[in-house]
Amino acid sequence: QVQLVESGGGLVQAGGSLRLSCAASGRTSSGYAMGWFRQAPGKERDFVAGITWTGLVTYYADSVKGRFTISRDNAKNTVYLQMNSLKPEDTAVYYCAAGPGDGRSPGRMNYWGKGTLVTVSS
Repeated sequence: QVQLVESGGGLVQAGGSLRLSCAASGRTSSGYAMGWFRQAPGKERDFVAGITWTGLVTYYADSVKGRFTISRDNAKNTVYLQMNSLKPEDTAVYYCAAGPGDGRSPGRMNYWGKGTLVTVSS
């Protein structure tokens, strides 16, 4: 089992920044891609960003391209999501997940964190 714990969420004004972290523990997540997903109230869980195990390849939803950056530090078993120029529509619970592939497909992610709430005020 891999345990994932997100942190770094909170309340921020539009235009501001937040950095989310996801720490992995337990059975090593070695070889896993990591992804960030989000779910707004009343909506489905959507892909936000993904990163391969090596960190060499990243993917982003169109809605966050140019504003969000995903990165990972495998020595620390941690993946990050730097979020800049935040908008009210970015308000959601953000989840990190681990699994094979490229981190983009929620159906392929084997492990999920419990999420961290990001609220962007206008």
